Amino acid sequence: MIMNNWFECKVETEKLLEGGATKKVTEPYLVDALNFTEAEARIIQEITPYCNGQLKVVDIKRAKYSEMFTSDKDSADKWYKVKCMFITLDEKSQTEKKTASYMLVQASDFHDAIRAFDEGMTGSMADYEINTVQETKILDVFPYSAPATPGIISGE
Repeated sequence: MIMNNWFECKVETEKLLEGGATKKVTEPYLVDALNFTEAEARIIQEITPYCNGQLKVVDIKRAKYSEMFTSDKDSADKWYKVKCMFITLDEKSQTEKKTASYMLVQASDFHDAIRAFDEGMTGSMADYEINTVQETKILDVFPYSAPATPGIISGE
């Protein structure tokens, strides 16, 4: 199982407003990288083609998401942080133990986020309860993808 190492990167760019004026904005993105240095390089590589003018990474911090549920619906344009409590039974003391886990869900609204989360958990043997669902400001997520190896043609 591949574990993702997520970093939230805040990027300052200039947005073109109606009327031709520009405004500096800072927007958060999520990128999968090995370390802070790679996270900065990857976010610059991903965002540069969409920027007019300068781009500046103003903040990078670790984001602890244990799982991500994406959607291919056009309407799923928001990212929700779901705090899920996994419930286990301590066999010695016969008490319930709850362990928090944070997951990111791509959805169109709050109710769609809960539905998508429950759908993503289908088949899981773990007992859980949703503790909180919170809309994030994250604009896009960039998972790791291995670079193409020169000289190797896939599909043959």
